[in-house]
Amino acid sequence: MPNKCDLSKEEKVWVICRLLHQAPPGEFYSVFEDLRILVQDDDLMRQEAAQVCAHHNKNNFTSVRIEGVNVLVTRYNDLGGNRFLDPKNKISFKFDHFSGISNKFKLHRVVWDEAELWRTALNSALKAYMNNHFPLGDCNVFRKTLKNRQIFVVCIAVHQYKPLGFWNSLWKGEWTFSQIPVITQVTGTINVQVHYFKDANLHMTVCKTVEETLHVIDPAQLAIDFVKLIETEENKFHIAVLENFQALTDEIWRKMLRRQLPLTRTVINWNKLLTNPSMKANISTHEMLLGLLK
Repeated sequence: MPNKCDLSKEEKVWVICRLLHQAPPGEFYSVFEDLRILVQDDDLMRQEAAQVCAHHNKNNFTSVRIEGVNVLVTRYNDLGGNRFLDPKNKISFKFDHFSGISNKFKLHRVVWDEAELWRTALNSALKAYMNNHFPLGDCNVFRKTLKNRQIFVVCIAVHQYKPLGFWNSLWKGEWTFSQIPVITQVTGTINVQVHYFKDANLHMTVCKTVEETLHVIDPAQLAIDFVKLIETEENKFHIAVLENFQALTDEIWRKMLRRQLPLTRTVINWNKLLTNPSMKANISTHEMLLGLLK
């Protein structure tokens, strides 16, 4: 295996970006620091990691505390130049993706029109839903204009980072629909990521896509119907994930995880591991982690 001196700058950049893109939610900075020690080129690390860090934060709906309200950093409220919109307080703020610090607050003009009335009704209903189902989670409803149509984007994120407990997790929901009369098409994705790293290094990512329709009558009714929709879909998703996880047999675990190690070229003795009480405890812990998300 070549050492760091054998790699060209282009190869270093490729490796750095690839590994940073694979960083699990909540672990970007740990991966960055480990790579920084290995690469020993802080200028290169900062230069190449900046864009990846911004992508990581926006893709994982990183939560920022602004004026007593949690705001999600996403591509939907990205105003450019690392400035983001807080739709509730009607302000924009500068966000440093590396430090996580927000500053340089400015008033952001938002037209109080019919679409904003609908957005506010959706956001209020969604907040109530989150308080009941995801007390540790955050949510935002954003509005965009596309070909003279108002588009609503609903973002839900539940981050649970427990490095001292050797696990991190993210439950993320993303829903989009138009404000069009009578009936609108709703598309959504629900995504769960779990990383457990005590006595093993296990990653789990599960994603579901949803397509449904909703009647568009008035803001209050749309908000109620939308919350019912996501509650139904998220409950079905949660139950299905637990049932499938619990259905995994020892044989399936061996087939899914068995592989040759790159350095020793030896195969893990999964029979021994699976009879180890510590391994069985790890599998049970995964079930517990999923339960914590709902």
